Amino acid sequence: MSSRITAIRGMNDILPVPVKDNPITTGRWQQVEQVLRGLMQQYGYGEIRLPVVESTPLFARAIGAVTDIVEKEMYSFMDRGTPAESLTLRPEGTAGCVRACLEHGLTYNQTQRLWYTGPMFRYEKPQKGRYRQFHQFGVETFGMTGPDIDAELILMTARLWKLLGLENAVQLELNSLGEPEARHAYRAALVEYLRAHLDCLDEDSKRRLDTNPLRVLDSKHAGTQAVLANAPQLPDYLDEGSRDHLAALTAALDAAGIPYVRNPRLVRGLDYYNKTVFEWTTTALGAQGTVCAGGRYDGLVAQLGGQATPAVGFAIGLERLVLLLEAMIPRTDTAEADIYVVTGDDARQAGLLLAETLRNSLPEMRIVTHCGSGGFKAQFKKADKTGARVALVLGEDEVAAGTVTVKWLQRGEQLTVGREELADHLKQGLGANS
Repeated sequence: MSSRITAIRGMNDILPVPVKDNPITTGRWQQVEQVLRGLMQQYGYGEIRLPVVESTPLFARAIGAVTDIVEKEMYSFMDRGTPAESLTLRPEGTAGCVRACLEHGLTYNQTQRLWYTGPMFRYEKPQKGRYRQFHQFGVETFGMTGPDIDAELILMTARLWKLLGLENAVQLELNSLGEPEARHAYRAALVEYLRAHLDCLDEDSKRRLDTNPLRVLDSKHAGTQAVLANAPQLPDYLDEGSRDHLAALTAALDAAGIPYVRNPRLVRGLDYYNKTVFEWTTTALGAQGTVCAGGRYDGLVAQLGGQATPAVGFAIGLERLVLLLEAMIPRTDTAEADIYVVTGDDARQAGLLLAETLRNSLPEMRIVTHCGSGGFKAQFKKADKTGARVALVLGEDEVAAGTVTVKWLQRGEQLTVGREELADHLKQGLGANS
């Protein structure tokens, strides 16, 4: 017997039913996706659909050649063309979105409000909420310099938590990275301080001193955290423009009643950020506490060959969001059908046609017709398993009489209804819309 082929580690199937290794169903995902699409429509954002594979240099130039993503986490391979080209499965969405906007002229003297969703890929140790293939929902905006667009994105995410019932499960953390000149000055001061305490730092932090020292602020190592307690603070190095930008942003959040925490150690793992950075975090998912993260990246468009263009966006890890939603508000409605059509052997074709007629009259109802063999008892068991509220029984007698036996499964009621009156009867009983 040949061995079974299983999914690659860290790349998971999402199924319509819960299983031991993955209790989150496609129904829960669809719930979140529906809310997100509705939210984007409310704010007037347009969807952009991007390739999963991009040229490798795009990410090296955008994310930073010495970041962990580019150095250790990207899935890259040589294409078969001549000459061969290095391609990469996208590890994040912003770089590809900027590339698309530049390629199609969407940023030249224009403003854009865009969103996208789909799989991303990073090679790292799989753990709860962090996988090698994961899914992100992202929003990117271009051409707006003021803090009002920063505020709009944060207000948008705050509205999302309310729509999902998660407003009490997340906390907003806020910081400013300043302009590059100010950040470089802070970086030099931080490196000088950390080198004086080198023996207390973890190995990752020591390595980052020469490549990306701001990432040391993210360290969870107890010794490194103790050293950072007395380290220089980024807010002390901010330029005046960044201070004013942050003050206007926090004033807008205060006016809107959005609580936040100023976190001077909050940095983003990608090189392209400046000024505003923010994260929505939770304590309900253990170590993987960041559900949404974003910020301003005014230099990235020019860095990738376009004209200088202000930009700000955010991304939500959908696995973490779905896990958080399941942890805080377990889904109780797991029914697969509203109506189940039970048929006798001589009424299979009539059952299929009845279901098609009802789908015309009740388009919002989920109607499942029994197919294949099985007596009435077995079919009723399947109807119960789907969670259907009503079974429609169609046998030889019903076909001859032009009637349907309607059995309300949860109420235990049963009655005979004429075929012409059936749709209206079900509308009334199920509360369906016309």
